[in-house]
Amino acid sequence: MAVWAIGDLQGCYSAFRRLLDEIAFDPAYDKLWLVGDLVNRGEDSLATLEYIYRIRNSVEVVLGNHDISLIAAYYGVRKSNRFIDPILESPHAETYIHWLRHQRFLHIDYQLGYCMAHAGISPEFDLGMAIRYARQIEERLQADEDEVKVWLEKMFHHTCDRFDRSASIDDIERYILSTFTQMRFCYRDHRLDFDQKGSPTDKKLEEKGMKPWFDVVGRKSVDLKIVFGHWSALGYYQDEHVLALDTGCVWNGRLTAAKLDSHTPELVSVACPQKELEDPTF
Repeated sequence: MAVWAIGDLQGCYSAFRRLLDEIAFDPAYDKLWLVGDLVNRGEDSLATLEYIYRIRNSVEVVLGNHDISLIAAYYGVRKSNRFIDPILESPHAETYIHWLRHQRFLHIDYQLGYCMAHAGISPEFDLGMAIRYARQIEERLQADEDEVKVWLEKMFHHTCDRFDRSASIDDIERYILSTFTQMRFCYRDHRLDFDQKGSPTDKKLEEKGMKPWFDVVGRKSVDLKIVFGHWSALGYYQDEHVLALDTGCVWNGRLTAAKLDSHTPELVSVACPQKELEDPTF
C-alpha cells in the first residue's frame, strides 16, 4: 500500500487522472490524501467530484475554501458559476453535497507523522486545539440542512482575522473556518491577512511585517508535519514542519503528488496546460 498526498485539484480532471496513472494508484490498495479545493476553475469539476466519490473509501479529504463555497452555493448562500453549475445541476448533487458536508477540516495520521489541512493550522493553535476546533466546525457543517444554511450565512457575512476567546461564538467559528481554508500570511501579532496571495519572497510584504503562517515567531508547536495547499504562489515547499503541495495546476502550472509513507516524500508531478483567466464568483 502507498499513501500519496495531492495538491489542489481545482476541477482539473484530466491532469488528476494522468497523475494517478503516473503514480500507479490502485484504489484497492493505495490511499490518497487530497488537500481540498477539489473543484472550481478547472475544465471538469463534475467529473473530478464524481471520480473522487466513486473511490471515496480510498480517499482522505479535507475541505478547502472552494469546496465550502460549492456547498454554500447549493444552499443558495453563494452564487454559482459556470465551473460548478454542472455539479449543482447533476441528478446526484444532493449525494455529492451530503458527502462533502461530512468531510473534515483536519486529517491526522500519527503513525505516518503527518496531518493535513487545506490552508494549514493557525499559529495560535497547538495540535489539541486544532483537533478540537476542527471538530467544532465539522459538527456545524454536518447538522440539519436548515441549520447548515443559517451557519454558512453567518460564516460568509465577514471574516475574522484574530483569535479571541472572548469573542462571540460566530466570530470564533469564522476565525476557525478562515484559518483552515483561507490562511496564507500573518502579521507579527498573528493577525491574519486574507488579501495577499503572492510569494513569501515579496519584499514589500516582508516590509509590512507579513510572513507565512508557518514561519511567524511564536507559532504554537504542532508535533506532526502539516500537509497543506491553497497557496499556488508559494508552490512546492518543504521544511521539517510543513509540506506545501499547491503547485498551480489550474494556472498553467503542475499537479503534484507526494508519497508520504517513505523516509522522505517522493514527488511526482504532471503538467497542467490549462490557464483559467476568468476569476469565478468565489
